[in-house]
Amino acid sequence: MDSLHRHSVLVEDGKVKEVEAEAVIIGGMVLDIHATPSVPANPRTTTPGKVNYMLGGVARNVAECMSKLGSRLHLISAVGLDMAGNLLLEHWKSAGQSLEGIQRCQEIETAVVSNIFDVKGELAAAVASVDAIEKFLTPEWIQKFYYKIGSAPVVMVDANLSPPALEASCRMAAEFGVPVWFEPVSVVKSKRVVSAVKHITFASPNEDELIAMANALSSGDLFRPIEKNNKTIKFSTQSLLHMLNPAIWVLLEKGIKVVIVTLGPDGVFLCSKGEPRFLKNGSKRSNPRGSNSDLYVSINSNCPPNQFCKAPMVEGSSKMFAVHFPALPASVVRLTGAGDCLVGGTLASICAGLDIVQSLAVGIASAKAAVESETNAPLAFSMAKITGDAKSVYFASKMLSCQSML
Repeated sequence: MDSLHRHSVLVEDGKVKEVEAEAVIIGGMVLDIHATPSVPANPRTTTPGKVNYMLGGVARNVAECMSKLGSRLHLISAVGLDMAGNLLLEHWKSAGQSLEGIQRCQEIETAVVSNIFDVKGELAAAVASVDAIEKFLTPEWIQKFYYKIGSAPVVMVDANLSPPALEASCRMAAEFGVPVWFEPVSVVKSKRVVSAVKHITFASPNEDELIAMANALSSGDLFRPIEKNNKTIKFSTQSLLHMLNPAIWVLLEKGIKVVIVTLGPDGVFLCSKGEPRFLKNGSKRSNPRGSNSDLYVSINSNCPPNQFCKAPMVEGSSKMFAVHFPALPASVVRLTGAGDCLVGGTLASICAGLDIVQSLAVGIASAKAAVESETNAPLAFSMAKITGDAKSVYFASKMLSCQSML
């Protein structure tokens, strides 16, 4: 195993051994309560339906997805000594994952989100009690895992973290040259990008989060979401990129290397200034011979690497490199885990040694598997199905005309 793919640990007998480097995922573990009525609900009374507990939290969902795709990882989070915390930790431990990075004490009330859906499965209302993540997932707690962060192939942070914790996490990764993925979580929390933007490598906003991030980084209210009042109007992918281009460019100009904009049924944009260096390999510390080598072999043999490397640009140029990936048709059961599994599938692929275009194709395939599942992350992934879906996305991806913002 190459030295970039391993680090030393002290084992119980006092000896030092080399182990495979682990991705570090920092953020929320949340118990989701999903209430779905079986008939249209009436106000001020109970309605028959189903109430389910779901293991959630952006960081936890991403980590679970990565684990099921073969990645070694280290989750840093916080839960309480309560029923919700017990449910989350019992599952995490039963999956063979370490509890070392998860802070637990009497003062913590485990984060809980209660979601109420309508009969069509669309979110009608929700109440979030997630203050504990900000209060207890502190820079001091994260600092305890400084060397884990330093040896990681990639670090992911979710915007449930407080701005000081976000900044500290990203700064630690930057000290070691470790790429950082920022997951915005929500429109309101996405604005926390300001505290750490100079250290962020990847960001994965949806359209509304993109607009909020661009406005926060511009210290103004310059950008607006695309008007979609008339549902009969269908924008071309080139038109969508043209409309979102100014906001995307703000993120790139502020230092984010790769902006991945999720567009729901319209697919995904991958954007950078010029050709990103991550086009050819996801991370210097990725490891094709590691624990998720099956993923590397399967995808690499079906989706030849470096699909767009002949683009006549260099990283940091004044033109945008943009690739559009289509969405996959799916038999939708639940949408809540799709975005997290897109991130998880992409990160697992980067850690396996795949390039960013291959990796994002796997992420989209993973998102499809999530929406066809009752849980936030599927109980298991079929490598054959993931590979087939990723192949469909990969060969349907298209480079769009690159635009200068000078």
